[in-house]
Amino acid sequence: MRIGYPCINLSLDCRPSRTFRVSNLSWDRLRETVAGNLACLERILHWNAERGLLFFRITSDLVPLASHPANRFSWDEFFALDFARLGKFIRARGMRISMHPGQYTLLNSPRPEVVAAACADLAYHARVLELLELDATAKIQIHIGGLYGDKQAALERFVRATERLDPRIRTRLVIENDERLFNLEDCLWVSQQTDLPVLLDVFHHEIYPDGRTLPEALAAAAKTWRAHDGPPMVDYSSPLPTGRPGSHAYQLDEPHFRRFLMESRPHDFDLMLEVKDKERSALRALEIARAIVPNTLYDAHRT
Repeated sequence: MRIGYPCINLSLDCRPSRTFRVSNLSWDRLRETVAGNLACLERILHWNAERGLLFFRITSDLVPLASHPANRFSWDEFFALDFARLGKFIRARGMRISMHPGQYTLLNSPRPEVVAAACADLAYHARVLELLELDATAKIQIHIGGLYGDKQAALERFVRATERLDPRIRTRLVIENDERLFNLEDCLWVSQQTDLPVLLDVFHHEIYPDGRTLPEALAAAAKTWRAHDGPPMVDYSSPLPTGRPGSHAYQLDEPHFRRFLMESRPHDFDLMLEVKDKERSALRALEIARAIVPNTLYDAHRT
């Protein structure tokens, strides 16, 4: 088990997600911003590796406006060596990387222009992982999308859209259950049609269950992953006690997390903590996991 957190590190004085408006797009502005974002990402990766946090989700804003039609700059060629250096470090430390496009990346939209924009966005995410020279275990996770008044039609549009994707994108794609529209059972149906792996979001499964217990849900999702996909990926959080339904907790709920680890045995997976205080809860989760799951990679890579 590798444990990690998404996108930013609150202990560092930088952010790898600086961006700007399309009206300010220029090569100088893009080059300066991407250079700063990559430098911050490098600091985060080193910080994580030193502490045994071996799973990280890279922000989609690493390259601002990368898939926007107005951006015709060859950022990938200019920064190729920087990406390659980071990728070498990631591989040497046994780290795993993922990405998660935003809520407007909708492959199942009935509007062709929205689907085209989603495909362009996915191509950007795949390009980042290619530049890092990471294999197919570096994944891009997405939700199925919207209902648009007909759930079955929405599911079928998603299937057709993924069938048309470039293989270099499709091989990295994983689908995640959400808390309102498409639960684990829906994702498993899509997986049967597409062979895409299913990422189980534990928090979403608690809010919008499909009748499976947590061990049953983990087992069902795990069966969708092939050897070339790497270990299954799982998202974990707990509810914010005073927040609206679906709000993530600000910090690790330790009793809840201990129960989760005990109930998840003996399944093996890499765990992304979607907790608002990021690396702080991830570090505490590592300490707890070391006591409960002796083969957690924290021990193997600790420095």
